[in-house]
Amino acid sequence: MAEVGPDAGEFQRCCFQMILLSLDTTSRQGSLALMKDGQLLETVSLEAPDGYGQVLFQEVRSLLARQQVKAREIDGYAAACGPGSFTGIRVGLAAIKALAEVHAKPVAGVSNLVAIAAAAEGSLRAPVMDARRGQVYAAVFDDSLRAVLGEIVIEWPKFIAWAGSKDVTLATTDPDLFGPGGAAPLPASWRDRPRVVVPSALAGPVARVAADRFQRGEHLLPEALEANYVRRPDAELRWKDPL
Repeated sequence: MAEVGPDAGEFQRCCFQMILLSLDTTSRQGSLALMKDGQLLETVSLEAPDGYGQVLFQEVRSLLARQQVKAREIDGYAAACGPGSFTGIRVGLAAIKALAEVHAKPVAGVSNLVAIAAAAEGSLRAPVMDARRGQVYAAVFDDSLRAVLGEIVIEWPKFIAWAGSKDVTLATTDPDLFGPGGAAPLPASWRDRPRVVVPSALAGPVARVAADRFQRGEHLLPEALEANYVRRPDAELRWKDPL
């Protein structure tokens, strides 16, 4: 992935004082967040049964108006880049790229699993999401958000077998995920494991992770922002090369 051009160093020096807009449209419960100098000014929950494309830019305008921030004052943009709804991921990335390109600003993409881990606690954090088809999206991060187990899509019993000996704190946005009817029911040996349900509005944690990356100079040109599907889209899985 390409980094922002020759003045990236100058931007890194100013990142301690910056205004950052982040969004998450990767699930039914979306969100926006506005951060200034490391402090969240406001987080907005979004619901759009007919698609985020119809409401997203109006919600951004309303958020900026309430906080008396002009679009030209935003220093950087961030988006949850998946895993999640493939359509939702694409809508969010397209929106953040458009905003960043119009205003000539850098961007950062943040994995949903990293955002969940950032909102949790513990020396080892295992964010888990329902991936359907009897599988989960999962990973294990330390308290600095370094990957101990990289992001995978896996059957839940196999993940338990791998992580069984590790003192992980389970984290999710779905309060039913670890219950008997959920995608990741806990076996008897895991029922005393620490676990946390973090707010489903992930734009706030996305902003916090992105701000750290901007500070380290790990921001991107808008065109370099990519989706983090973890599982390949069905269209790719079903594709067959023409004879």
